Amino acid sequence: MFTRRNFLRISSLSAAPILSVLDEFPKQWLSDSPEPVPVRFTGDGPIYSPTDFIAKLGQINQAQPIERDVYGKGGSIDALTKQFATITGKEAAIYLASGTLANQLAISVLSGDNTKVFTQETSHVYRDEADAAQSVFGKRLIPLAPKKAYFTVTELQQSIEEHNQGEVFRSGIGAVSIENPVRRCDGQFVPINEIKQIAAFCRQQGYKLHLDGARLYMAATYSNTSIAEYASYFDTVYISLYKYLGAAGGAVLCGPKATIDRMEHLAKIHGGVVFMSWANAAMALHHLTGLEDRLKRSADQASQLFARLNQLPDLKITAIEGGTNISNLQLSRSVNAKKLNEILWQKHRIGLAGANADGLLKLMVNDSLLNRTNDQLVTAFKEALTQAKA
Repeated sequence: MFTRRNFLRISSLSAAPILSVLDEFPKQWLSDSPEPVPVRFTGDGPIYSPTDFIAKLGQINQAQPIERDVYGKGGSIDALTKQFATITGKEAAIYLASGTLANQLAISVLSGDNTKVFTQETSHVYRDEADAAQSVFGKRLIPLAPKKAYFTVTELQQSIEEHNQGEVFRSGIGAVSIENPVRRCDGQFVPINEIKQIAAFCRQQGYKLHLDGARLYMAATYSNTSIAEYASYFDTVYISLYKYLGAAGGAVLCGPKATIDRMEHLAKIHGGVVFMSWANAAMALHHLTGLEDRLKRSADQASQLFARLNQLPDLKITAIEGGTNISNLQLSRSVNAKKLNEILWQKHRIGLAGANADGLLKLMVNDSLLNRTNDQLVTAFKEALTQAKA
């Protein structure tokens, strides 16, 4: 169900702040009234209300009893980490309480005694982790490619050279961290050829590589590059459990056994070990089954749908270059965006994000799109656009 709390969570994923328009949303978006499963052009995957989360867990447990873990060991946690180790082609994996913890522990261990860590200026590691690398782990983040999704191997080499030559008391280079795709850049992914070149350079120089792959399945879907291939160029890779796997939180970090074996102790001393996390693991395991197929079918359906919607008057959908599941939707001035949202939700259970003052909003494709046919969706948009004239 779509609740006020769920909306706050979804809106935080958007590259452009949209919390300011929360009060402009129809009240129906903020209720828990029992309705058919909607199609939501917000978020990367299923987002459950507490009631629906409990009900879904009940269904999962009825199909096959969920086995609990104890402090991250055993039961559904072991099943999940083993599966992710196989998917990423890594020796081992560990469940961690959050993506921030996964990123920070990985970067710290990979860097060893060296202090410099290079990453995108737009990355979650640099922008959204409360300066943990500096204040907790003693690492200095060096941002590259300001306002862009990725840096090139040449830019990395130049920055390394500038820092090596420009510092009187030189410190060591520990790691390179890459987020892929980059949500602050509307979900743009890093080209695989650039990753290959960066990886080759880093291997040659002895620098370690970490992949913030919170939404890596989105990059894989839209770039036609497998999870395993992406992961193969990095020492460690983190994948989120709540972006598109239905969990209420949690992360999995994959990498060499020697690296992952150190994480349990580090997570404990930083307060990141939880007594039981079986609910998140069971939910993620359930949604992981068939995920790649669902995302691919959703992307294909969206491509066909957007082509048809662009034939309607008063809206224009534009793909983001090098993007994943986010597109721009521009409404004409004759359309009342608030009214359009209300009609689509009230009559058709189709959820849109709020538009800005110029009628621009973000469309995010997820597997809820599979709940309707394109014929049904086009008919709904056509009707709503007609009725939402300002």
